[in-house]
Amino acid sequence: MKKIIWPGIVAGVVNLILNLAISFLFIRLPQIAADYNNTALIRPWSDPLMSLFFLYPILFGIILAWVWHKTKAIFSGGKTSRALKFAGSIFLVVTIPGMFMSYTCFPLAFLTVISWTFSGLVASLVAGLILVRMNE
Repeated sequence: MKKIIWPGIVAGVVNLILNLAISFLFIRLPQIAADYNNTALIRPWSDPLMSLFFLYPILFGIILAWVWHKTKAIFSGGKTSRALKFAGSIFLVVTIPGMFMSYTCFPLAFLTVISWTFSGLVASLVAGLILVRMNE
């Protein structure tokens, strides 16, 4: 369990910090700010359920740690190569379909979806690098 929980929490906390920083940069664009401030799309920060938003990266990190633990044998190469292959797989399986559905189902600005896609790429890469280094 400690090969999953602890690395997952570390990956999640690092991703939470990075995602907040990325969001802080992207929200400066008017189209993205409009989406974030549209309460018909996204709950306002005053809604207590929004506090769960901060748990998402932790949950994502723990799930990815479990997936890494179960699949690490199929990724060959050195640590960085394995991390990039794992991250690329996660990005293709999780982020791309999720962002496609977000863009086609919700009235979001294309830039919002691009910013979320970028965040997903960063999250996958960071988690991959952390998990490979913490859980060989």
